[in-house]
Amino acid sequence: MFDLLDNNSGFMGASQDYDRSHIVLVGAPMDFTVSFRPGTRQGPQSIRQVSIGLEEYSVMLDRDLADYTYFDAGDVSLPFGHVAESLQRIGQVVGHILKDDKFPLVMGGEHLISLPVIKQVAAKYHGLKILHFDAHADLREDYMGQPLSHASVIRRAVDLVGGKNIYQFGIRSGTRDEFAYAKENTNMFVGRVLEPLKKALPELAGHPVHITLDIDVVDPAFAPGTGTAEPGGCSAAEILEALYIMKDLHVVGFDLVEISPVYDPSQRTAILGSKLVREAILAFGKGST
Repeated sequence: MFDLLDNNSGFMGASQDYDRSHIVLVGAPMDFTVSFRPGTRQGPQSIRQVSIGLEEYSVMLDRDLADYTYFDAGDVSLPFGHVAESLQRIGQVVGHILKDDKFPLVMGGEHLISLPVIKQVAAKYHGLKILHFDAHADLREDYMGQPLSHASVIRRAVDLVGGKNIYQFGIRSGTRDEFAYAKENTNMFVGRVLEPLKKALPELAGHPVHITLDIDVVDPAFAPGTGTAEPGGCSAAEILEALYIMKDLHVVGFDLVEISPVYDPSQRTAILGSKLVREAILAFGKGST
């Protein structure tokens, strides 16, 4: 695995001990299929760089990173512009993490990087449920003739796990065809996050769950640093509350995508992303003490 990684690690408090770590952070700096503004390849490093500005203690979870052992593996080394090979490398790294019975926490990168992550997690965990937080449906059959696109990643996930195992929250943008498809094939909750998530919890209990979170589910007033910003989203407080709501589920994987720091000189998008990573470690990880 490590021959596929660049040494760009550095999330606050990360251990140097891979073997003892339950959660493994890895960056997937790819933005080859973005349809509007590029820059998400810089997302993983921006999340790491601002993490030192956060406390290691979470008052909402009453847990501290000092009590957890997690490893930052750095970024997957990707051949620029080669989509299929890049996805394969991301999948290889995540597959290795899962083979070692660890929890993959993947930082993108564009949303297409979630596809090899989901593929590997679904191969390990039978009956996987996917919780998709996003402004966009991402259910196109293809984008400009390309079936592998950040605009079609959830449609490809349907191919892997079946649409009824996918729950979509906060969606407020897409084509007419995408929404018609979702009505028949997935569990989509248009424009809402917390209320439908709470109602879905009984259906999710006992099942392995993978969370894929596109930062643009959050309103650009709180998270402007993304490639395809969409007004009308949830607040930063609401997406954090959604994560807290999910802490008692059997979450087996998590990816956070579409942070593009070039569009946010204030760094508040990266700071929100970094806090989400911290809270994910504390919510879904295993304490070391």
